[in-house]
Amino acid sequence: MGSFKALQTSENADGRFETRVLEREIEELPAGEVLIRVRYSSLNYKDALSASGNRGVTRNFPHTPGIDAAGVVAESSVSEFAAGDEVIVTGYDLGMNTAGGFGQYIRVPAAWVIKRPAGLSLRDAMVLGTAGLTAALCVDKLEQAGLEPGDDPVLVTGATGGVGSIAVALLASLGYNVAAVTGKADQADFLTRLGAKQVVERGALQAGLEKPILKEQWAGAVDTVGGEILFNVVKSLRRGASVACCGLTAGTNFQANVLPFILRGVNLLGVDSVEIPLITKASMWDKLSLQWKLPNLDELVHEITLQELPDAIERILAGQQVGRVLVRLD
Repeated sequence: MGSFKALQTSENADGRFETRVLEREIEELPAGEVLIRVRYSSLNYKDALSASGNRGVTRNFPHTPGIDAAGVVAESSVSEFAAGDEVIVTGYDLGMNTAGGFGQYIRVPAAWVIKRPAGLSLRDAMVLGTAGLTAALCVDKLEQAGLEPGDDPVLVTGATGGVGSIAVALLASLGYNVAAVTGKADQADFLTRLGAKQVVERGALQAGLEKPILKEQWAGAVDTVGGEILFNVVKSLRRGASVACCGLTAGTNFQANVLPFILRGVNLLGVDSVEIPLITKASMWDKLSLQWKLPNLDELVHEITLQELPDAIERILAGQQVGRVLVRLD
Protein backbone atom coordinates (compact mmCIF):
# COMPACT_ATOMS: atom_id res chain seq x y z
CA MET A 1 0.00 0.00 0.00
CA GLY A 2 2.98 2.29 -0.57
CA SER A 3 2.39 3.84 -4.00
CA PHE A 4 -0.66 4.69 -6.09
CA LYS A 5 -1.58 6.40 -9.35
CA ALA A 6 -2.78 9.98 -9.38
CA LEU A 7 -3.34 12.83 -11.78
CA GLN A 8 -1.04 15.69 -10.89
CA THR A 9 -0.84 19.26 -12.15
CA SER A 10 2.60 20.89 -11.93
CA GLU A 11 3.89 24.34 -12.77
CA ASN A 12 6.86 24.42 -15.16
CA ALA A 13 9.79 26.83 -14.87
CA ASP A 14 8.23 29.04 -17.56
CA GLY A 15 4.97 29.34 -15.63
CA ARG A 16 2.96 26.91 -17.76
CA PHE A 17 0.95 24.13 -16.14
CA GLU A 18 1.22 20.47 -17.11
CA THR A 19 -1.18 17.69 -16.07
CA ARG A 20 -0.23 14.01 -16.20
CA VAL A 21 -0.74 10.68 -14.45
CA LEU A 22 2.13 9.55 -12.22
CA GLU A 23 2.98 7.43 -9.17
CA ARG A 24 2.64 8.96 -5.71
CA GLU A 25 3.42 7.65 -2.24
CA ILE A 26 0.73 7.35 0.42
CA GLU A 27 3.14 8.98 2.88
CA GLU A 28 2.91 12.16 0.74
CA LEU A 29 -0.80 12.57 1.46
CA PRO A 30 -1.85 15.21 4.01
CA ALA A 31 -2.79 14.43 7.58
CA GLY A 32 -6.29 13.18 8.32
CA GLU A 33 -8.17 10.57 10.32
CA VAL A 34 -9.45 8.55 7.33
CA LEU A 35 -7.47 6.99 4.49
CA ILE A 36 -9.74 6.05 1.58
CA ARG A 37 -9.11 3.84 -1.43
CA VAL A 38 -10.92 5.79 -4.16
CA ARG A 39 -13.00 3.75 -6.59
CA TYR A 40 -14.73 6.56 -8.48
CA SER A 41 -14.52 10.31 -8.88
CA SER A 42 -16.13 12.75 -11.31
CA LEU A 43 -15.08 15.70 -13.43
CA ASN A 44 -16.43 19.13 -12.46
CA TYR A 45 -15.68 22.58 -13.84
CA LYS A 46 -13.84 23.46 -10.62
CA ASP A 47 -11.57 20.44 -11.16
CA ALA A 48 -10.70 21.72 -14.62
CA LEU A 49 -9.92 25.17 -13.21
CA SER A 50 -7.60 23.59 -10.64
CA ALA A 51 -5.91 21.48 -13.33
CA SER A 52 -5.35 24.58 -15.45
CA GLY A 53 -3.50 26.36 -12.63
CA ASN A 54 -6.27 28.70 -11.48
CA ARG A 55 -4.99 30.05 -8.15
CA GLY A 56 -8.46 31.16 -7.16
CA VAL A 57 -9.16 27.42 -6.73
CA THR A 58 -5.74 25.95 -5.87
CA ARG A 59 -2.93 27.99 -4.35
CA ASN A 60 0.01 25.60 -4.41
CA PHE A 61 1.32 23.16 -7.01
CA PRO A 62 2.05 20.31 -7.71
CA HIS A 63 -1.49 19.27 -6.85
CA THR A 64 -4.01 16.47 -7.43
CA PRO A 65 -7.49 17.88 -8.24
CA GLY A 66 -10.81 16.11 -7.74
CA ILE A 67 -13.50 17.61 -5.49
CA ASP A 68 -15.43 14.30 -5.46
CA ALA A 69 -14.47 10.83 -4.27
CA ALA A 70 -16.27 7.60 -3.45
CA GLY A 71 -14.44 4.57 -2.16
CA VAL A 72 -13.59 2.20 0.67
CA VAL A 73 -11.97 3.09 3.98
CA ALA A 74 -8.46 1.63 4.12
CA GLU A 75 -7.48 3.00 7.55
CA SER A 76 -9.29 5.02 10.20
CA SER A 77 -8.19 6.46 13.53
CA VAL A 78 -11.75 7.32 14.61
CA SER A 79 -14.54 5.05 15.78
CA GLU A 80 -17.08 6.43 13.30
CA PHE A 81 -15.38 4.65 10.40
CA ALA A 82 -13.75 1.25 10.03
CA ALA A 83 -11.71 -0.41 7.30
CA GLY A 84 -14.08 -1.66 4.61
CA ASP A 85 -16.73 1.04 5.04
CA GLU A 86 -17.95 2.48 1.74
CA VAL A 87 -17.91 6.28 1.93
CA ILE A 88 -18.37 9.52 -0.01
CA VAL A 89 -16.43 12.77 0.21
CA THR A 90 -17.48 15.92 -1.66
CA GLY A 91 -16.44 19.53 -1.29
CA TYR A 92 -14.75 21.17 1.69
CA ASP A 93 -11.08 21.49 0.71
CA LEU A 94 -10.87 18.20 -1.21
CA GLY A 95 -9.30 18.73 -4.62
CA MET A 96 -8.73 22.42 -3.96
CA ASN A 97 -5.70 22.58 -1.67
CA THR A 98 -5.99 19.03 -0.31
CA ALA A 99 -5.00 16.18 -2.65
CA GLY A 100 -8.25 15.10 -4.26
CA GLY A 101 -10.23 12.33 -5.87
CA PHE A 102 -8.13 12.09 -9.03
CA GLY A 103 -5.80 9.87 -7.05
CA GLN A 104 -6.36 6.25 -6.05
CA TYR A 105 -6.00 7.23 -2.37
CA ILE A 106 -7.01 10.28 -0.36
CA ARG A 107 -6.49 11.06 3.31
CA VAL A 108 -9.02 13.47 4.81
CA PRO A 109 -10.56 14.63 8.11
CA ALA A 110 -13.38 12.42 9.36
CA ALA A 111 -15.61 15.52 9.42
CA TRP A 112 -15.64 15.48 5.60
CA VAL A 113 -16.77 11.85 5.23
CA ILE A 114 -20.25 10.30 5.06
CA LYS A 115 -21.14 6.64 4.71
CA ARG A 116 -22.61 5.61 1.39
CA PRO A 117 -26.42 5.65 1.52
CA ALA A 118 -27.83 2.15 1.08
CA GLY A 119 -29.84 3.21 -1.97
CA LEU A 120 -26.81 4.25 -4.04
CA SER A 121 -23.78 2.33 -5.27
CA LEU A 122 -20.38 4.02 -5.15
CA ARG A 123 -20.60 4.39 -8.92
CA ASP A 124 -24.05 6.00 -8.79
CA ALA A 125 -22.87 8.34 -6.05
CA MET A 126 -20.17 9.68 -8.34
CA VAL A 127 -22.43 9.91 -11.38
CA LEU A 128 -24.20 12.41 -9.12
CA GLY A 129 -21.21 13.80 -7.21
CA THR A 130 -21.02 17.48 -6.32
CA ALA A 131 -23.17 18.24 -9.36
CA GLY A 132 -26.00 16.04 -8.10
CA LEU A 133 -25.66 17.35 -4.57
CA THR A 134 -25.81 20.93 -5.88
CA ALA A 135 -28.84 20.20 -8.07
CA ALA A 136 -30.61 18.63 -5.09
CA LEU A 137 -29.81 21.63 -2.89
CA CYS A 138 -31.22 23.94 -5.59
CA VAL A 139 -34.47 22.00 -5.88
CA ASP A 140 -34.78 21.74 -2.10
CA LYS A 141 -34.30 25.49 -1.70
CA LEU A 142 -36.86 26.24 -4.43
CA GLU A 143 -39.40 23.97 -2.79
CA GLN A 144 -38.77 25.56 0.60
CA ALA A 145 -39.50 28.91 -1.10
CA GLY A 146 -42.87 27.60 -2.30
CA LEU A 147 -42.26 25.91 -5.66
CA GLU A 148 -44.73 23.12 -6.42
CA PRO A 149 -45.32 21.04 -9.56
CA GLY A 150 -47.76 22.66 -11.97
CA ASP A 151 -48.34 23.71 -15.55
CA ASP A 152 -45.97 26.68 -15.50
CA PRO A 153 -42.44 25.81 -16.63
CA VAL A 154 -39.40 25.68 -14.38
CA LEU A 155 -36.26 26.85 -16.18
CA VAL A 156 -32.82 25.24 -15.99
CA THR A 157 -29.90 27.13 -17.54
CA GLY A 158 -26.71 25.39 -18.64
CA ALA A 159 -28.87 22.31 -18.96
CA THR A 160 -26.36 20.05 -20.71
CA GLY A 161 -23.73 20.57 -17.99
CA GLY A 162 -23.27 18.48 -14.87
CA VAL A 163 -25.52 20.38 -12.45
CA GLY A 164 -27.94 21.39 -15.19
CA SER A 165 -28.50 17.91 -16.59
CA ILE A 166 -29.15 16.44 -13.13
CA ALA A 167 -31.45 19.36 -12.26
CA VAL A 168 -33.45 18.67 -15.44
CA ALA A 169 -33.74 14.96 -14.64
CA LEU A 170 -34.56 15.57 -10.96
CA LEU A 171 -37.21 18.22 -11.58
CA ALA A 172 -38.82 16.11 -14.30
CA SER A 173 -38.90 13.05 -12.03
CA LEU A 174 -40.68 15.15 -9.37
CA GLY A 175 -43.41 16.15 -11.82
CA TYR A 176 -42.26 19.61 -12.87
CA ASN A 177 -42.67 21.02 -16.38
CA VAL A 178 -39.00 21.62 -17.24
CA ALA A 179 -37.69 24.10 -19.80
CA ALA A 180 -34.01 23.40 -20.49
CA VAL A 181 -31.69 26.11 -21.78
CA THR A 182 -28.66 25.22 -23.89
CA GLY A 183 -26.35 26.63 -26.52
CA LYS A 184 -25.88 23.13 -27.93
CA ALA A 185 -28.76 22.69 -30.38
CA ASP A 186 -27.59 19.16 -31.21
CA GLN A 187 -28.29 18.05 -27.62
CA ALA A 188 -32.05 18.62 -27.69
CA ASP A 189 -32.72 14.87 -27.81
CA PHE A 190 -30.45 14.34 -24.78
CA LEU A 191 -32.42 16.90 -22.78
CA THR A 192 -35.74 15.44 -23.89
CA ARG A 193 -34.63 11.99 -22.73
CA LEU A 194 -33.84 13.49 -19.33
CA GLY A 195 -37.40 14.76 -19.11
CA ALA A 196 -37.37 18.32 -20.47
CA LYS A 197 -40.70 19.32 -22.02
CA GLN A 198 -39.18 22.35 -23.75
CA VAL A 199 -35.68 23.16 -25.03
CA VAL A 200 -34.81 26.87 -25.08
CA GLU A 201 -31.99 28.24 -27.22
CA ARG A 202 -29.49 30.14 -25.10
CA GLY A 203 -29.76 33.25 -27.26
CA ALA A 204 -33.37 33.68 -26.21
CA LEU A 205 -32.18 34.19 -22.62
CA GLN A 206 -29.77 36.91 -23.75
CA ALA A 207 -32.44 39.08 -25.40
CA GLY A 208 -33.65 42.15 -23.51
CA LEU A 209 -30.54 42.78 -21.44
CA GLU A 210 -31.18 46.51 -21.67
CA LYS A 211 -34.73 46.24 -20.25
CA PRO A 212 -35.38 46.67 -16.52
CA ILE A 213 -38.02 43.91 -16.44
CA LEU A 214 -39.30 41.26 -18.84
CA LYS A 215 -42.50 39.30 -19.47
CA GLU A 216 -43.36 36.81 -16.72
CA GLN A 217 -42.56 33.27 -17.88
CA TRP A 218 -41.04 30.97 -15.26
CA ALA A 219 -42.51 29.40 -12.12
CA GLY A 220 -38.95 28.97 -10.85
CA ALA A 221 -35.45 28.39 -12.11
CA VAL A 222 -32.13 26.69 -11.46
CA ASP A 223 -29.32 28.86 -12.81
CA THR A 224 -25.92 27.23 -13.30
CA VAL A 225 -24.26 29.94 -15.43
CA GLY A 226 -24.54 33.33 -13.72
CA GLY A 227 -23.70 36.51 -15.62
CA GLU A 228 -26.27 38.54 -17.51
CA ILE A 229 -28.35 35.43 -18.24
CA LEU A 230 -29.02 35.10 -14.52
CA PHE A 231 -30.51 38.56 -14.25
CA ASN A 232 -32.60 38.04 -17.38
CA VAL A 233 -34.00 34.97 -15.62
CA VAL A 234 -34.74 37.09 -12.52
CA LYS A 235 -36.50 39.68 -14.72
CA SER A 236 -38.76 37.01 -16.27
CA LEU A 237 -39.80 35.08 -13.14
CA ARG A 238 -43.50 34.90 -12.33
CA ARG A 239 -44.78 36.84 -9.35
CA GLY A 240 -43.36 35.45 -6.09
CA ALA A 241 -41.14 32.91 -7.90
CA SER A 242 -37.50 32.11 -7.13
CA VAL A 243 -34.28 31.25 -8.91
CA ALA A 244 -31.59 29.15 -7.23
CA CYS A 245 -28.15 30.40 -8.30
CA CYS A 246 -25.18 28.02 -8.15
CA GLY A 247 -22.82 28.67 -11.10
CA LEU A 248 -20.63 31.20 -12.86
CA THR A 249 -19.60 29.87 -16.28
CA ALA A 250 -21.14 32.95 -17.96
CA GLY A 251 -19.51 35.33 -15.50
CA THR A 252 -19.62 36.53 -11.92
CA ASN A 253 -21.20 39.95 -12.55
CA PHE A 254 -24.47 41.27 -13.95
CA GLN A 255 -26.21 44.64 -14.18
CA ALA A 256 -29.13 44.54 -11.74
CA ASN A 257 -32.04 46.71 -10.71
CA VAL A 258 -34.63 46.38 -7.96
CA LEU A 259 -37.79 46.33 -10.11
CA PRO A 260 -38.30 42.53 -10.33
CA PHE A 261 -37.87 42.30 -6.57
CA ILE A 262 -40.21 45.11 -5.53
CA LEU A 263 -42.81 44.76 -8.31
CA ARG A 264 -43.06 40.96 -8.41
CA GLY A 265 -41.60 39.88 -5.09
CA VAL A 266 -39.19 37.41 -6.68
CA ASN A 267 -36.29 35.73 -4.85
CA LEU A 268 -32.65 35.17 -5.76
CA LEU A 269 -31.46 32.17 -3.73
CA GLY A 270 -27.76 31.45 -3.39
CA VAL A 271 -26.71 27.78 -3.21
CA ASP A 272 -23.38 26.51 -1.84
CA SER A 273 -22.52 22.81 -1.81
CA VAL A 274 -18.92 23.07 -0.56
CA GLU A 275 -18.83 24.34 3.03
CA ILE A 276 -22.33 23.42 4.18
CA PRO A 277 -22.66 21.28 7.34
CA LEU A 278 -22.08 17.57 6.86
CA ILE A 279 -25.55 16.83 8.23
CA THR A 280 -27.08 18.87 5.38
CA LYS A 281 -25.04 16.96 2.82
CA ALA A 282 -26.08 13.66 4.38
CA SER A 283 -29.73 14.72 4.24
CA MET A 284 -29.47 15.50 0.51
CA TRP A 285 -27.65 12.21 -0.19
CA ASP A 286 -30.43 10.36 1.63
CA LYS A 287 -33.02 12.07 -0.58
CA LEU A 288 -31.05 11.24 -3.73
CA SER A 289 -30.91 7.60 -2.64
CA LEU A 290 -34.61 7.33 -1.74
CA GLN A 291 -37.50 9.59 -2.74
CA TRP A 292 -35.38 11.58 -5.22
CA LYS A 293 -33.54 8.59 -6.69
CA LEU A 294 -33.16 9.07 -10.45
CA PRO A 295 -34.10 6.15 -12.70
CA ASN A 296 -32.10 7.39 -15.70
CA LEU A 297 -28.57 7.94 -14.37
CA ASP A 298 -27.00 6.09 -17.29
CA GLU A 299 -28.45 8.75 -19.63
CA LEU A 300 -26.27 11.30 -17.85
CA VAL A 301 -22.85 9.73 -17.79
CA HIS A 302 -19.75 9.06 -19.84
CA GLU A 303 -17.20 6.86 -18.03
CA ILE A 304 -13.45 7.33 -18.46
CA THR A 305 -10.19 6.14 -16.90
CA LEU A 306 -7.61 8.20 -15.06
CA GLN A 307 -5.43 8.16 -18.17
CA GLU A 308 -8.24 9.68 -20.25
CA LEU A 309 -8.85 12.48 -17.78
CA PRO A 310 -6.45 15.13 -19.22
CA ASP A 311 -8.33 15.14 -22.54
CA ALA A 312 -11.67 15.35 -20.70
CA ILE A 313 -10.37 18.37 -18.75
CA GLU A 314 -9.60 20.14 -22.02
CA ARG A 315 -13.12 19.40 -23.27
CA ILE A 316 -14.87 20.81 -20.21
CA LEU A 317 -12.74 23.97 -20.35
CA ALA A 318 -13.77 24.35 -23.99
CA GLY A 319 -17.46 24.06 -23.04
CA GLN A 320 -17.83 20.69 -24.78
CA GLN A 321 -18.85 18.46 -21.86
CA VAL A 322 -22.37 17.05 -21.94
CA GLY A 323 -23.84 15.49 -18.80
CA ARG A 324 -21.51 13.89 -16.31
CA VAL A 325 -18.03 12.43 -16.67
CA LEU A 326 -17.38 9.55 -14.29
CA VAL A 327 -13.73 8.77 -13.53
CA ARG A 328 -12.93 5.13 -12.73
CA LEU A 329 -9.85 4.92 -10.51
CA ASP A 330 -9.36 1.12 -10.46
